[in-house]
Amino acid sequence: MKQLLLAGVALSVATAASAADLPARPYAKAPPAAVVAAYNWSGFYLGAMGGYGWETDAGSGGFGGGTVGYNWQLPGSQFVFGVEVDAAGASIKDRFTEDAGGFLVTQETKINSFGSVTGRAGFAMDAALIYAKGGYAWANRKWSISDGIVTFSDSQTHTGYTIGGGLEYMFAPNWSAKGEYMFTSLGSEAYNFGGPPLVDSGTIDFHTIKVGVNYHFR
Repeated sequence: MKQLLLAGVALSVATAASAADLPARPYAKAPPAAVVAAYNWSGFYLGAMGGYGWETDAGSGGFGGGTVGYNWQLPGSQFVFGVEVDAAGASIKDRFTEDAGGFLVTQETKINSFGSVTGRAGFAMDAALIYAKGGYAWANRKWSISDGIVTFSDSQTHTGYTIGGGLEYMFAPNWSAKGEYMFTSLGSEAYNFGGPPLVDSGTIDFHTIKVGVNYHFR
């Protein structure tokens, strides 16, 4: 019996020693989980917007209108590119009276409407999109001159460029809100106040700060 016990102990010791000599099992670290963006900005959208505008030299007022656009965002990318068209009715105006050789003359200028067709490029951080935009711009402007008895006025459409940027936030699966600043510079046009000579308006520069809400079609 003692011999059997001794043999068993010897076998156990030999097995343990053999196991200790085996190389350690290789440890494989699990690959990191793929990061998938919770939001994708691709697709068409429609929106409403409004805000406040002012000319560089003088004149200010409010505006309101609409927006339509399209975004492209590749899967796995944070860069967003798009095209946007907007238009607004406005009342950005300036009015002043001056002495013209013994009688008073009042002039008023008013941007009645404006719009743009722009390209847009942004960087998305899930629900937030920081973007820059720029492109073609237009505005319809009315210029009136009155001496208190007779009033002459003319309207012209000016064209030029606009550039700016903003922040947009997706607060619901299909809805986003935005804040945006734009600078617009438009070329000169000749105004007709009842006959020659025509009066050159000079370049028109104005700024806008707008807020808006967009509905995204998924």
